Amino acid sequence: MKGFALTVLAIAAAVAFMAPHSDPPAVGKAAPARMPAPAETHGALLYGGEMVLDRQDDGHFYATARVDGHDYRMLVDTGASVVALTGPDAEAMGVQWDPSDLAPVVRGASGPVMGVLVKIDDLSVGDFEARDVDAVVIPEGLPISLLGQSFLRQVRSVDISQDKLTLSD
Repeated sequence: MKGFALTVLAIAAAVAFMAPHSDPPAVGKAAPARMPAPAETHGALLYGGEMVLDRQDDGHFYATARVDGHDYRMLVDTGASVVALTGPDAEAMGVQWDPSDLAPVVRGASGPVMGVLVKIDDLSVGDFEARDVDAVVIPEGLPISLLGQSFLRQVRSVDISQDKLTLSD
């Protein structure tokens, strides 16, 4: 129950903080790790077992996540306990959820935020991959999907220094 409470708090903070004000800049997918030299990919660099994301103009880090062969842009949220998906992203990813299962998962400034706990079979960012990832679908009120700790804890090291977020194995 304590883990669920932390998830609820993290998602509440993210939902409140992510109030739409403008579209954040797009981020391309990372280059394959087997490249002999790092390749710039619109704010993301991949060096062997290391990916470096640049802080964007809105102050956030974004990554391209791959689910079922398709790419989805996500905000990297180290404070979110789980991956949080927008309704359209969950639908596009083929994540099965039932609207009748909606329940309050967080209490935001404007009231309860409704969501459904789900699993993502396989999620990868660059060469970093996780299976059976805990997630929550928030069909309304979340402007962008969040890459939270249920994925990030599968990466050996996540470091933020100055304007860089580094994932490394």
